[in-house]
Amino acid sequence: MRASVRVLLLLAATLCVSNAQNNNSSNDNKQQQQQQQQQQRSIWDEPIRFSTKTKDSCTMVVSGAGDYTRLRVSCKGPSQGQNPGRSYYCDFQGKPNLCRAYNLNPRHFFTQMMWDMRKLSHACQGPKIYRPQMCKKYPDEAQMTFLASWPKTTTPKPSKPVQEPRKPSVPSQSKPVTSPKPVKPQPQPVKPQQPNKGTQNKKTTPKPVKTTTRPTEQPDKASRMASEYCWKSFHGVCSYFISWFQN
Repeated sequence: MRASVRVLLLLAATLCVSNAQNNNSSNDNKQQQQQQQQQQRSIWDEPIRFSTKTKDSCTMVVSGAGDYTRLRVSCKGPSQGQNPGRSYYCDFQGKPNLCRAYNLNPRHFFTQMMWDMRKLSHACQGPKIYRPQMCKKYPDEAQMTFLASWPKTTTPKPSKPVQEPRKPSVPSQSKPVTSPKPVKPQPQPVKPQQPNKGTQNKKTTPKPVKTTTRPTEQPDKASRMASEYCWKSFHGVCSYFISWFQN
């Protein structure tokens, strides 16, 4: 009788211990589920707030879209006097749940994205794909990819008309350079006075020769030679010297 009683007591004790362990394990599972639910609620219900380099106040809101996770970043800039500040937003989409670290702490995933965005002057003009450090090794499918933004940014277009007005300015500079060139042919009036040199030398010689008067036939020859070899304006002088040399 005593042995049977001891066996019954041992069985009862083991049953109590197993029930206690099952209860503890179930409680641990419930706590883990509650923690995961709280983490998910903190992402879906509590937006992440930050400020950009230009002091734009922004919020990050996470939502689900089927198998994808959506992220919207909404920002509003500070007001400048009477003018209200600028406002803009952009959307991202991806499957970060493929990353194991994201499932353990999803809020930290978007917090790492926020650290990169707050370094920008415009939160929606960053990289097209964000790779947080905790899931950097995973493929693009597990990352948050840029979808769309408002208002759309068109920064490269104004650069084209800036280059166009510069082109006509080049010929305008060449015009003043070509204008002074026709002034160079002015040194042309050099008057070919080479024959005058001979006449100048001849003019200097007649001073000692004024007393020579010789026959009448020589002046006719001298005038003929002067008309053939001298200019009309110097015929008289040439004929005089020719007749002098002949005499």
